[in-house]
Amino acid sequence: MTDQTSQTALAFSGPMHAYDPATEPQLFSAVIRKRCVAFLLDAVIIALLTAFAFVAVFVLGVVTLGLAWLLFGLIFPVVGLSYNAFTVGGPKSSTIGQRMMGLAVPMWHGGKVTPLIAAFHALLFWFSLTLFFPILLWCFFDSRKRCLHDILAGVLVINRPMAPLRAPV
Repeated sequence: MTDQTSQTALAFSGPMHAYDPATEPQLFSAVIRKRCVAFLLDAVIIALLTAFAFVAVFVLGVVTLGLAWLLFGLIFPVVGLSYNAFTVGGPKSSTIGQRMMGLAVPMWHGGKVTPLIAAFHALLFWFSLTLFFPILLWCFFDSRKRCLHDILAGVLVINRPMAPLRAPV
C-alpha cells in the first residue's frame, strides 16, 4: 500500500500546468483587457462573415425558390463556431483579434488546441455570455486569468510567447 501511495505521489509531484503565473508572470500580464479588445475585433469579423453568408443564402434561396432560406437560422452559429474552430484550432492557436492583441490559446498542459475543443470553448463562451453574464467575472479571481469556460474546455489564454508554443508535457 505504501509503495502504491509513493508512486501516486511521484506521478503528481510535477507541475500540473505548463504555464505558471508565479514563474512566468509576463504570460498573464494584462490578458483580461486584451481578451476584451480581441473579442470586439472578432465580433466585427464574425459579423462581416455572417453578412456575406446571409447574402449567399439569400441568392441561393432565390435560385432554389425559397428552399435555401431555411438555412438563415443556422448562419450565425455555423459562422461563429467555424471561425473559432479554424482559428483557435488552427496553426496559429488564436483568432485574428487575439493575434492582433498578441494572445495565444494553448491547452493548460501546453499542447495545441484541436478544432473540436476550440468550437466547444466558443460554445461554452456564448452560453456563459447569454445565460449568466456575471460568470465571466471569474477570471478576476483566477491566478491564470481563466474564465470558467476556459477551465471547462481545458485551455488558457496567454500573451504570445516569443518561442513557439510548448509541446505537451
